[in-house]
Amino acid sequence: MDGCDSQFVDRFRELERLLGELPDLVVAFSGGVDSSVLLHAAVRVLGSRVTALIGDSPSLPRRELAEALAFAARLGVRLERLATDEFEHDGYRANDGQRCYFCRHTLFTAMEAWARAHGHTTLAYGEITDDLQEHRPGRRAAAELPVRAPLREAGFSKDDVRRYARAHGLAVAEKPAAACLASRVPLGTVVTRARLARIEAAEEALRGFGFALLRVRDHGERARVEVAPEELERARVLEPELRERLGALGFARLELAAYLRARPSAAKS
Repeated sequence: MDGCDSQFVDRFRELERLLGELPDLVVAFSGGVDSSVLLHAAVRVLGSRVTALIGDSPSLPRRELAEALAFAARLGVRLERLATDEFEHDGYRANDGQRCYFCRHTLFTAMEAWARAHGHTTLAYGEITDDLQEHRPGRRAAAELPVRAPLREAGFSKDDVRRYARAHGLAVAEKPAAACLASRVPLGTVVTRARLARIEAAEEALRGFGFALLRVRDHGERARVEVAPEELERARVLEPELRERLGALGFARLELAAYLRARPSAAKS
């Protein structure tokens, strides 16, 4: 960790200390930068005593799944795909503000069962200190089981996570924030498999335009396409082409907007 400030080095050493005290670790892995850094750090400290589990459901884009599988393969860590059943919960489908709780509770319950069946003792996920500033229903699910958060316990912020990723040459270092497909469904609108599939298809249809950050939110006949603020003008120039591609998926209207980070429906723990 040459060239890093002393406070970051202290947090890095604390993370290593926390991980080193564990007999083993099962990491809830999504492929995002936070869980990727946690997984990388855990493998460095615990080696083969680490397993990654990824919840495979209709809310996980296939592109994200493929990238997560590739990351784990490069790291040489065991990665298991767990089919999750969050759609079995009325509270998840209702999407009334507690969707993330049911999603995370389902995932962590499945992780706990897998860990118990395979002789593991400790579960963890990639919560960081920044997450404490947001409404995160998934945190309640983690506390109920319980699930550890070594990055947050060591004081890691988003800046720290990205600094760690750059220092270790991780491909996810500059990866934009991601959230599940269900986060694109407005609060109060029922989450369905068909709606998630259309959102995924819409984002794939627009990905070729090269936006660094892209969200397609499903408002029925209207698609709200959100890009980074600095890319909004380019999106407006491309609006006829965007409209045509989304029209093929059943969206009759298009709204362009700048992506805003603080969206309660997009919270991801």
